[in-house]
Order: sequence, then C-alpha cells, then structure tokens
Amino acid sequence: MTAELTTDVARRERSLRQLELAVTRKLDGLLHGDYQGVVPGAGTDAGGGRLYGAGDDVRRIDWNLTARSNETYVRETVAERELETWIVVDGTASLDYGTGDYEKRELALAITAAFGFLTARSGNRMGAVVFDGARTEVIPPRPGRDAVLSLLHRLERRPPAASGPGSLADALRRVNHLARRRGLVVVVSDLLDTSDWARELRGLSARHDLVVAHVSDPREDDIPPVGLLAVVDPETGDLHEVQTASRKFRARYAAAAEERRQSVTKGVRSAGAGYLQLSTDRDWMVDVVQFVVRKRRRR
Repeated sequence: MTAELTTDVARRERSLRQLELAVTRKLDGLLHGDYQGVVPGAGTDAGGGRLYGAGDDVRRIDWNLTARSNETYVRETVAERELETWIVVDGTASLDYGTGDYEKRELALAITAAFGFLTARSGNRMGAVVFDGARTEVIPPRPGRDAVLSLLHRLERRPPAASGPGSLADALRRVNHLARRRGLVVVVSDLLDTSDWARELRGLSARHDLVVAHVSDPREDDIPPVGLLAVVDPETGDLHEVQTASRKFRARYAAAAEERRQSVTKGVRSAGAGYLQLSTDRDWMVDVVQFVVRKRRRR
C-alpha cells in the first residue's frame, strides 16, 4: 500500500469517526429513547385488554372479553423491541453537486449515518439498497454499529456513479420485496428521478414506517444572472449552453423548479411518509431534530 493510499484511507476513517461522534453526541442526547422518537411500533404480540374508546380500530375488538363483561373491549398489543431498518440510498451522478457547505452526496452520507447510528440498538438490524445509473446493490440486514460503519465505508469507497438516470422506483420495489416484517424504511435521495417512485412509496407505507430524506441544493431552484453558462447533465453527459442574463429564461426556470418541487411534495405526502427536507446550505443536524420534534407533536 502506497503512502498516498494509506493517507487517503486514514482520512476516510477519521471522517467517518467524526461523523459517528457528531451523531451519537449531538443527536442521540436530544433524541434519546430506543428509536421511539423516530418510529412508533404498535407490535403484534397480544397484551391486555381495555374498554373501547372513540377512535379505536374496530378490528381490535376482543369479542370473547366483550361477551363475558357485557362491555366492549379492545385487545392491546405489546410493542416490538426489535427494529429492522432499510435505507435506500441514491448513488446517481446528480448527487455529485453542491454549492453550499456540502455536496449532496456528503449530505446523503451524513443522513444515512444519522438514521443508522440512532437505530443501532441491541437486536436491531439495518440493511440497505444503493442504486445508480448502472446497478442496484442490496446489502442484507445486519445488527449493531459494525453494520452501520460497514455501509458508510462502502458508500465512501463507492466508485463514481455510472452514467444513466438510475431508478428509485426499482430500488423501492426491491425493499418492498425484501422487508417482510414491519420496520423502518428511510429513502435518501435528491428525487430527481423520472420513474414512478411515488407509487412505490405508497406501497411501502402500507407496511412500514416511512421517512423520505430529500437532499437538495439551492441552485437547483434558482439560477443567478451570470451570463452565458455551459451546464452538463451529470447523468446523461448532455451539454447545454444557457443565457442566464435573460429574465424570461430565469422566470421559466423558476416556474419549472416550483412545479417540480410541488410534484415531489405531493408524491411524498400522498404516500403518508415523513418528509425530511435537507439542503447543502443548512445545518443538517438542526433539520433532523426539527423533523423528529414535528413527528412527536403530531403523534
């Protein structure tokens, strides 16, 4: 191993350790609890019974207990203490971009680490599906911190994304097939995808707690007036020259960006997923904390 390669390996290892410390020290103290602040789990094991109340699911009525007591009772369940988490990570070339404090790919790595370390409790397991323009890689679920670190190392060492649009919908279908027990599914993507991923999200949310972490950059919605600008689509390699000094062009671009943003929001909301919005020019830790606080309040 050359000295240059050794230095690069040490740098990557140090970067991941710092990321782990940031998550466990800064986030875990705020979001303490065995993943209950992120995902509630009603469980499937039978527990005690209680009187039926307004809003209770009629399918949970305990007819035997109701017949014996002449009052309507529902059967409670014992919360499951083990959690299987699947993380769908976007590895397409569009994430190799960022005009803020990070590139979108760095932001995706940080969010993967956050959910990975925060759910890495005893008995919990984490798997991943990583997709780009050429392939979709499945990483089977494993328990503990080592599984999280292994996934982060693979994402760090992953070669540059191959050219092609990728398919978020295909990655979500794979998770729906592989995740047989109820758990948590976290989708980390910039959602610049033309496949029917919203339909697949709806299918996943019927069985799992679902969180969509949408990574973005402010320049995707607004182009500054800098004159003639040559832009390259990182996923197809197409080169275009645009005149950003034109107000009409910037207005059309802003309108198209707003339409896309509304379409993405509608797709995520229609699936009933938690929507975590992240940007390369903001502190991602603050965004994660605010997201969890909102979920707790709604609950």
